[in-house]
Amino acid sequence: MNGDANKHGESGKAAGSALLKGAAVLGIAAVASKLIGTMQKIPLQNIAGDGVFGIYNAVYPLYILILFLATAGFPLVVSKFVSEQAAAGRDAEARRVLRVAATTLAATGLLFFALLYFGAERLAWLMGAEQTGPAIRSVSFALLFVPVMSALRGYYQGYQNMIPTAVSQVVEQSARVVIMFALLLLFVRYGCGPERIAAGATFGSVAGAMAGLLVMLWFWRRDPRRAGLKAKQGAEAGAAPAESNWSLVRRLLAYALPICLGTIALPILTLVDSFTVPRLLKLHGMDETGALLRFGLYNHGLPLVQLVAMIASSMSAALVPSIADAKWRGDAEALRSRTAMSLRLAWLVGLAASVGLAMLAEPINAMLFKSPEGSWTMAVLAYTALFSTLNIVASSVLQGFGAVTAPALYLLAAAAVKVAGNIALVPRWGIDGAAAAAVAAYALAGLLALAHALRAAGVRPAPGRAVIKPLLCTGLMAVALLAVTHGLPALLGALGASLPPRGMAAAVALVGVAAGALAYALALLRLGAVTAAELGQVPQLSGKPLALLRKYRLLR
Repeated sequence: MNGDANKHGESGKAAGSALLKGAAVLGIAAVASKLIGTMQKIPLQNIAGDGVFGIYNAVYPLYILILFLATAGFPLVVSKFVSEQAAAGRDAEARRVLRVAATTLAATGLLFFALLYFGAERLAWLMGAEQTGPAIRSVSFALLFVPVMSALRGYYQGYQNMIPTAVSQVVEQSARVVIMFALLLLFVRYGCGPERIAAGATFGSVAGAMAGLLVMLWFWRRDPRRAGLKAKQGAEAGAAPAESNWSLVRRLLAYALPICLGTIALPILTLVDSFTVPRLLKLHGMDETGALLRFGLYNHGLPLVQLVAMIASSMSAALVPSIADAKWRGDAEALRSRTAMSLRLAWLVGLAASVGLAMLAEPINAMLFKSPEGSWTMAVLAYTALFSTLNIVASSVLQGFGAVTAPALYLLAAAAVKVAGNIALVPRWGIDGAAAAAVAAYALAGLLALAHALRAAGVRPAPGRAVIKPLLCTGLMAVALLAVTHGLPALLGALGASLPPRGMAAAVALVGVAAGALAYALALLRLGAVTAAELGQVPQLSGKPLALLRKYRLLR
């Protein structure tokens, strides 16, 4: 008896360890693929210019929304259904779930491919940018591959095997970037127009989807479960008859559609700019080429804001299970402390990132892109980093509490504010108005989600420590940044260091980021905005790093 119990305990620990390792692999792959996808926009602008950059950024959000509609939350649902069959030892039935889901998704992918391919000119007209038509038609081919790939990813995740998904994500993004830049360089070299260059850039998504699907099919062909599947099918044939394929499709859709409605809220918010800004800029007195060029300038700041949001997403990955666990156990104190700490971290990171990006907008813009044009727009847009970070983390907290629909509703309300803000401000202020409308929209979504999360957890932050001290720390960081932006060029000039304008901008930006981060961290520690008890909850800081901070009296 004891031996059996020990075996079961060891197998349970092994399964839990494998699950944690798989989740860690998937998380690392997700961060890597998002990083590749976000940062590739910078060399895209450098190679092709702001006109092509504007077309690309107008089309890509549309593709993401259509992709979410085509897959409709199926990967998560396939994972759930497959895991249920796998737990019961019904591998053949799990494979039938994959077959039915893949067939359904292939049909929806074909439908949305036809919508984009044959409706490209109409969609381009609705955007007010007819130059986007070839790029829309180019990216539509990805919808022939991504849905089936998503079904295969869900299948393997249902068996707690995260390696195929992780590998395919990284390969997909890498292939997308390689093919995109190969086509960019080729089309630029032969002097093609911006429409064709942008179509080449968006075709990278098609190449990435094909590569990701090939990886998943490779794992499928090597799957050891396929060898014994016929024997298992014979054994399962004598069991109770399974539900029909149509019944299974209906159940899959019943679970997938609510997930789909939740996931399309953010793409809708980002798509608002594609369908309003170019058209409104034309009302501002520009032609289509000038409007798309300005739209490209508007998008200079988005990769940096998305990078901050990506960091917030990785931080919040552990929030849903940890908060759900505390809620399930009825541990009110753990629930409050975990919620309070996660939201404080989002506030501290987002606040510093926004102010830092805003103050360093001009040197960062000149360092990463071809010119500092559009720096004021980037500075305004930087403040969306704070509110998008709060929204991401607070939404993760709400999901841990089981409030799944509220974050989507807040984002849809933000989309409505963005539409109204663009209509009111873009004809008057151009892309600066679009940036101001973005700040207002993300502020609404972030603050609504934050208030809901605090109320759900019963957390009441103390104003002094939650607001006043972080603002003081941010002020000290701003002083350090001003010293760098005004003092470093003068210092280098006095030393006789002659740098080209872009080199000087890079020096100011990099030194400014380092000096600002150091000043902010020291201020947080010395003013007591972050305590030793809080740092002690982080395993990586609870040992020697915390002892060193105490030794040098950096902690209050």
